[in-house]
Amino acid sequence: MTALLDVVLPVFLVLGAGYVAVWRGLFSDAGVDGLMVFTQKFAVPCLLFAAISTLDLGQSFDWRLLLSYYSGSTLCFILGILGARFVFGRSLPDSVAIGFVALFANSVLLGLPIMERAYGAEALVPNYAIISIHAPFCYLLGITTMEIAIAQSREPLKLVRTVGKAIFSNALMIGIILGFIVNLSGMTLPGVVDEALGLMIRAALPAALFGLGGVLYRYRPEGDAKVIAFVCVLSLLVHPAVAYGLGWGVVGLSSEQLRGAVVTAAMAPGVNAYLFANMYGAAKRVAASAVLIGTALTVLTASAWLVLLP
Repeated sequence: MTALLDVVLPVFLVLGAGYVAVWRGLFSDAGVDGLMVFTQKFAVPCLLFAAISTLDLGQSFDWRLLLSYYSGSTLCFILGILGARFVFGRSLPDSVAIGFVALFANSVLLGLPIMERAYGAEALVPNYAIISIHAPFCYLLGITTMEIAIAQSREPLKLVRTVGKAIFSNALMIGIILGFIVNLSGMTLPGVVDEALGLMIRAALPAALFGLGGVLYRYRPEGDAKVIAFVCVLSLLVHPAVAYGLGWGVVGLSSEQLRGAVVTAAMAPGVNAYLFANMYGAAKRVAASAVLIGTALTVLTASAWLVLLP
């Protein structure tokens, strides 16, 4: 257990340093915003671009890997909506937003550093395969469902524009698309560009974790304890359990693929889940608190899942 905490805790110590720095006034809100703009619009897209541009697409995109991860993701989205609506009596827009919180795992800012510390940088290939379609899948499913729920889906072209804008204005998605273009075209980047990318990449995850800690300070938990607990159970236990069960017991993933699917699935809801709730003005308090509490609980739950993995 000590060895596992040695893997997980450094990630959360960096995140906690950002939280404490903002809490104690050592780092301003404006500084956090600037740091998150740098990481989410520049450094992390560079990381994803470099990873996707060099992936062996034939081996990385195994339908069994994607099925194992996204079956659990979709199930949690559906269970989140149904539970919020029929167990907790929330409105339909609130229910969809709560389902989206259970759907959108923090695959980049938490999943990548924990996976890298646990198994090494060479083990990240399955993670990148999952991440490459994560934003399109989640936004397509979430926005389409929400637009139907709020009865604005009677204009199909408007729905397509709404979904397309959410996906293709996302800097992470742009980095992924450019990575695919370079990969499929066989282009070779000039050495000086590759070196510059390397500098950005090395800054990406530590800076993103520190900034995420500062962002989470804003989302201090308040109220809706039962709904928040429900979302955390879906995100931290049900999703990785489905990925593990399908990957190991049904489709027969390799050990490397199983690790990537389960570790990514075991991550807390990402900040984008709150941004989605905020965009529609639905279940914002649940989304914010679930992101914060789920991230804290990931210290324990991620360690437990690492014990079960080969």
